[in-house]
Amino acid sequence: MEHITLLLAIVVVTALVFDFTNGFHDTANAMATTISTGALKPKTAVAMSAVLNLVGAFLSVEVAKTISGGIINEEGIRTEVIFAALVGAILWNLLTWLLGLPSSSSHALFGGLIGAAVMSAGWGAVNGPTIVTKVLIPAVAAPIVAGLAAMVATRLTYRLGAKSNTGTKATAKGYRAGQIASAGLVSLAHGTNDAQKTMGIITLALVTGGVLAPGSNPPMWVIVAAGIAIALGTYLGGWRIIRTMGKGLTDLQPQQGFAAQTSAATVILASSHLGFSLSTTQSCSGAVMGAGLGRKGGVVRWSTATRMFVAWGLTLPAAALVGAGAEFLTKQGPWGIGAVAVLLVAGSGVIWSLSRRKPVDHNNVTADDLDAPAEPAGVVTTAIAAVTPPPAAGSVAAVTDTGLKTTIPTPGPTDPAAPPAPAAAV
Repeated sequence: MEHITLLLAIVVVTALVFDFTNGFHDTANAMATTISTGALKPKTAVAMSAVLNLVGAFLSVEVAKTISGGIINEEGIRTEVIFAALVGAILWNLLTWLLGLPSSSSHALFGGLIGAAVMSAGWGAVNGPTIVTKVLIPAVAAPIVAGLAAMVATRLTYRLGAKSNTGTKATAKGYRAGQIASAGLVSLAHGTNDAQKTMGIITLALVTGGVLAPGSNPPMWVIVAAGIAIALGTYLGGWRIIRTMGKGLTDLQPQQGFAAQTSAATVILASSHLGFSLSTTQSCSGAVMGAGLGRKGGVVRWSTATRMFVAWGLTLPAAALVGAGAEFLTKQGPWGIGAVAVLLVAGSGVIWSLSRRKPVDHNNVTADDLDAPAEPAGVVTTAIAAVTPPPAAGSVAAVTDTGLKTTIPTPGPTDPAAPPAPAAAV
């Protein structure tokens, strides 16, 4: 019994560590656009998001019940399986954070859980229909729905504001207030959806350890612990992913940020009410891209988006493989569990050390990445450049060796004091 109690304590702590990584990994969902448009200062934004994540954790338990009693069959699942699943999810979260890729913490958790359960008890341990209806279908539908909604909302916002003077201080202040409010709504929705995933995992561990009966709701102490863990992670800020979502996908104006965040929050809150454990990251990323396409002349950086899509596709299988490998070790006995714990700590330490080579924090999260290679112009960018009006009369355009155009004023023909133009360099 002492071994079971110790193992349960290890699993609970590991689950809260995952919740912490979920917080800083997904901070970008709520605050990337708000920070990139300057509506809020970085530290203020993550502090507000942390508080609302904590509040959101207390609003519902539907998603927690889906995870604790829907993804896998509780009968015959050992507590070690939950530990192995969390190891796979944490390592994938840290790796994608290092790369600045806004992948899904939810799918990392599901992948680790599925891989560990299959390794432990075979494919019969997984509830296929539940995974399809409440995980895979929302994973595909959520970013598309959020993206389309954000694109329509962006176009409507610009159309409604076309007759007003959008340059006035009052208008700018209104968009800023709207963006802050919508960011707060996304943070609340994130806490409602993602904090519950850790609640569900801890509840599942307590069920496998015989502490709770199958089908039980999360105890209050589990809800409080999960809410605090995700809030602390959010406050630290996943600056690398904030930078990617705020500046890497598209250049956003306040109108677009407001439309993207409102659309994403609506999708997330609706799914939480229905018990769909979707990816808040994918919903928010889809909304950002939709807002980028919704503005006339807006450009989505598809090279960054492609890397993000690849990470989305790899998340479930990669976390499942790590979870299965970890479960294979835990099946060997206490030494296997210890080996998995050592590998988790060592892997986390290596990733953290690599991140220190080029740190990103609240001081440089909105700075241009001067070390990154310039992205080739896409079709939309080329088309816009082709119809750019020529320079005004009285000036000439000089093209440098790097292909950048600079406008050099020329003296008017009626100016008698003008010196002769220099000869062109050969």
